[in-house]
Amino acid sequence: MKEFKAFLLQTNALALAIGVIIGGAAGKVVSSMVNDLLMPPIGLLLGNVDFSNLFINLSTSQYATLAEAQTAGVPTIRYGLFLNTMVDFVIVAFCVFMIGKIAMKPAPAPVGPAMKECPQCGEQILAKAKKCRHCTSAV
Repeated sequence: MKEFKAFLLQTNALALAIGVIIGGAAGKVVSSMVNDLLMPPIGLLLGNVDFSNLFINLSTSQYATLAEAQTAGVPTIRYGLFLNTMVDFVIVAFCVFMIGKIAMKPAPAPVGPAMKECPQCGEQILAKAKKCRHCTSAV
């Protein structure tokens, strides 16, 4: 148990576990946003389309709704649910991209010593140098 506790505290395992839990909760929120807030207005604009009820029936019988086809045990391709999932994925991927972009900003380059150009050879030398280290002329 002592080793396990040390593993959790000395590695990023605990941070990873917290990230997975928060990510799962955020995924549920995004799924609800897509299914309950985004897709209904989009469906309304496209002529009262309910994306969750869009399907391709793979049997010879006809069914008006996905629920009827599922009750009958008919094989279906539920492309409406797939569209909802794709929108959900794009939103989550964009959020992860933005968080990564914000969290991983590159550090500014360290400021080096002031430099100048040697008037004799044109090489870069320290601004406070009295002699060029390349051509040894006084500067």
